[in-house]
Amino acid sequence: MDVPVTRRQIVGALGAIAAAPSAAGADGDQRMEITTVLERYAAAWQANDLPALVASYHDDFTLHYFGRSPLAGEHRGRPAALRVLADVGRRTNRRLVAIVDVLAGRRRGAIVAREAFQRDSLTAEVERVFVYTVRDGRLHECWVYDADQELVDRFLT
Repeated sequence: MDVPVTRRQIVGALGAIAAAPSAAGADGDQRMEITTVLERYAAAWQANDLPALVASYHDDFTLHYFGRSPLAGEHRGRPAALRVLADVGRRTNRRLVAIVDVLAGRRRGAIVAREAFQRDSLTAEVERVFVYTVRDGRLHECWVYDADQELVDRFLT
């Protein structure tokens, strides 16, 4: 039986990542790298700097998109992931409203963002959590969690 996860639970769990005590040595270095990469990516996203956004993705980038839309699934490689992200943009006319938070742990980091979607007469603001791994100073993998997956699927279908 699927148990729905609330936005509060997601944000609370991510807050625990950020509040965890600093790790020493390699773990601390990894956390710092994740923080640096995510903050650079968030700044490019806020500035709508497409070349900087694209450069943030590792060549082996993998995007995990949840839900029941035709775009759901695992998209391996930067070109495949960028095609899906472009398709999401076309289907939703997505626009960043705000970066709510940037969080980093020892193995993963996350960006909590609010985006506005619009298609035909349907409009909505959606809180989304993007969980990332980092490799070689770039985003390597991303899992996209939406506070209202059914709503997002309606836009993407």
